[in-house]
Amino acid sequence: MKVPLLDLKGQYQSIKKEIDEAVQKVIDSQYFIMGPDVAKLEEEISNYLNCQFSVGVSSGTDALLLALMALDIEPGDEIIVPTYSFFATAGIVARLNAKPVFVDIDPITFNIDPKLIEKKITSKTKAIIPVHLYGQSADINPIMQLARKYSLFVVEDAAQAIGTQYKDGRFVGTIGDIGCFSFFPSKNLGGFGDGGIVTTNNPNLEHKLRIMRVHGMEPKYYHKLIGGNFRLDSLQAAILRVKLPHLDKWSDKRRQNAALYTKYFFEAGLAEEGGRLAFDSNNKVLLPQAVYKPNEEQIAQGVLKNYHIYNQFVIRVEKRDELWEYMKKKDIGCEVYYPVPFHRQECFQYLDCKDADYPHSNFAAVNSLALPVYPELSEEQIKFVVDTITKFMK
Repeated sequence: MKVPLLDLKGQYQSIKKEIDEAVQKVIDSQYFIMGPDVAKLEEEISNYLNCQFSVGVSSGTDALLLALMALDIEPGDEIIVPTYSFFATAGIVARLNAKPVFVDIDPITFNIDPKLIEKKITSKTKAIIPVHLYGQSADINPIMQLARKYSLFVVEDAAQAIGTQYKDGRFVGTIGDIGCFSFFPSKNLGGFGDGGIVTTNNPNLEHKLRIMRVHGMEPKYYHKLIGGNFRLDSLQAAILRVKLPHLDKWSDKRRQNAALYTKYFFEAGLAEEGGRLAFDSNNKVLLPQAVYKPNEEQIAQGVLKNYHIYNQFVIRVEKRDELWEYMKKKDIGCEVYYPVPFHRQECFQYLDCKDADYPHSNFAAVNSLALPVYPELSEEQIKFVVDTITKFMK
């Protein structure tokens, strides 16, 4: 049985007529840059996330870059980031000649550990970038408390977490000063190419983000600021508008798939819950854990449906690379996110980080493997994946 890591063809076929019509309307209009579809998408995203403002941009990376530019981050400023994330989280900091300051992750959630942040704050610190990795919220309240205490900005990297809610029901990306999202095709809400969006509840920041999105121009050809070309294409906006009403259904199916993985791993006698720096016994799999599941009151009120959207389902396992190769031979798609934490990247060696300061990120980098979890995955395929891992382990 063939099980791809991601199969976007099934999703497209389910909404093909709507997508094709939306694309054809844009082609007929010949309005390809910005335009009414971008404005409508921004309004719809704001309504979905319950935030005041959304600004469509060219990618998730550009969303982060634009956010730091709008906050006037300068060379020499220090920005606190987790050392375990997609490269853009730290790359955009260095691109502005600011200094990324790395913090280890929480061993259960893969997200930045708030308990380790304060000791990294100096007089040069200007912002914190918590990442809501793999579709689960970082513990944002203590991060916001630190930000208020030290007058720091908070830029939420929610590239993998659109629709994810924190434990109090608020949507990630709407809690800090600016939220940054990606519409890369593999995301829960993915376009047909690159795209992204930034969110904020601050009208002054919203105005600045909009100006800087178009080279700092207001009015046309008059520039008080230096921005960049961070515009979202009309075609991407039109496609995303078709997909947005389906997002919660797709995220719910990912949660169902995650629950099936958990069930079958436990039935196979392989499962251990995550959060360790070692495996308690041989032939065990550390499973991802959703830490903000709703209580009975929240279930009754329906305020915490998207406690985890499982953009990825990431296990930790011994002999990860050997298992990865074995799965490839069985036609099962897997991926390693991420094999090299920032403090180990060659381009950041000038920061002279101590490797021993990041044990949980190092452990995740060596042992983590992402399994297929996309909405169109069948239960039969999920059981086949678990059975294949069981044969390898035992």
